[in-house]
Amino acid sequence: MESDYKKILEFIKTRRSVRNFVEGKISRNTILDVLECARWAPSGRNNQPWRIHVVTHLTVKSLLAELTEDSSIIKSAFLNFVIFLDLERSYDRVKDLQAIGAFMQNILLAVHATSKLGAVWLGEILNKKEKVNNIFKLSTIKYELMGVIAVGEKDESVEKASGEERERRPLDEFVDWFQ
Repeated sequence: MESDYKKILEFIKTRRSVRNFVEGKISRNTILDVLECARWAPSGRNNQPWRIHVVTHLTVKSLLAELTEDSSIIKSAFLNFVIFLDLERSYDRVKDLQAIGAFMQNILLAVHATSKLGAVWLGEILNKKEKVNNIFKLSTIKYELMGVIAVGEKDESVEKASGEERERRPLDEFVDWFQ
């Protein structure tokens, strides 16, 4: 049991933002598995305030790409999860934003679990959230864009070539103990 615990902790720590993809199809079953994990994210009162659009269509990907500096990532990913806060299901903004964050993290962890796929959470597109709503013909009164997660088959050559070490702040920089 202890080894499972350590494996899970290591798994979480090895998740990376992947921005470089190779051409490769992702099966519908894999997409559904990822979404199944996402829907188990916690939410206040179990309101599940999310709405997600799965975008694989080239024209829709191009329309999204036009709205962000991350255009090459959106275009090269096999799919993009476009995630909205469903304002009609919302009851407490802070709790609902936390729930969306957990929902998106579950997606990232589920993609990481596949081993050959990678993903990145894109937020810069939020600067054009009304235009994103227009692409999907969604009312801004009912839905608010929370982000896009680009998903694709990892370009292992770029991943290995970067050899980039990730840095994290030491715990003692942001943890206070009251014992």
